[in-house]
Amino acid sequence: MSVHVTPHLNLRGQARQALEFYQSVFGGNLTAITYADAGNVTVSEEADQIMWGQVASDAGFRVMAYDVPSHTDWHPGTIPFFVSVRGADAEEITGYWNKLSEDATIVVPLAAAQWAPLYGMLTDRYGITWVLDVEAQWDGN
Repeated sequence: MSVHVTPHLNLRGQARQALEFYQSVFGGNLTAITYADAGNVTVSEEADQIMWGQVASDAGFRVMAYDVPSHTDWHPGTIPFFVSVRGADAEEITGYWNKLSEDATIVVPLAAAQWAPLYGMLTDRYGITWVLDVEAQWDGN
């Protein structure tokens, strides 16, 4: 048995666009169930918003998102979490970085760091902060 941790993004009216964007970056399959699909419409204008959505790739990338309905209090906060993408291949990580960085705010440019061959941080067009790095062995010193 294994357990996987999947970031779940809470957005307001942008979940579909965010999931489509992440699918364009990481590939994989997108699943999107609207409030109408689930028979759970409370405000007619939100019927086509996402009640449950996910992008999952064969490489192991997985993210979930939904649109917080207007009747629910929603405060996105200031960087309440990071989504971390780690891998062993610098070319793969750089490819993800290049796609995610479109219309993003670069917090730390992707470059060599003391602790990793490549490390970078950005906040994407949806306000989600991503950390991408190439993992390195830690020798404890």
